Amino acid sequence: MSLYIWCMDLVKISAALANKTRMEIMQWLKQPEDNFPPHQEVDGFGQGVCVSFIQEKAALSQPTISQYLKTLESAGLVISTRIGKWTYYKRNEEALQHYFEQIQRAI
Repeated sequence: MSLYIWCMDLVKISAALANKTRMEIMQWLKQPEDNFPPHQEVDGFGQGVCVSFIQEKAALSQPTISQYLKTLESAGLVISTRIGKWTYYKRNEEALQHYFEQIQRAI
């Protein structure tokens, strides 16, 4: 990976985390069982958290939450899984670890 692409990835991820609500979503998803009600449709939080639960906790409109989640997914910070008509999100722990390592090296 070139230095330019590597720096752009760091900037993209940092920009995604620069929004208070997006940062809160990442914090909530770190321990979903402590932050969201149990899921009835799927087995626990293995697939992630339903977007409607994230929306409810954030107390923002569905389009706003969808845009925030799209930004986090585009930066590689969350993984989405579609089951029927519902979409579930969970943290991409591997990408987060890589980001933290790169930040440690960079600054």
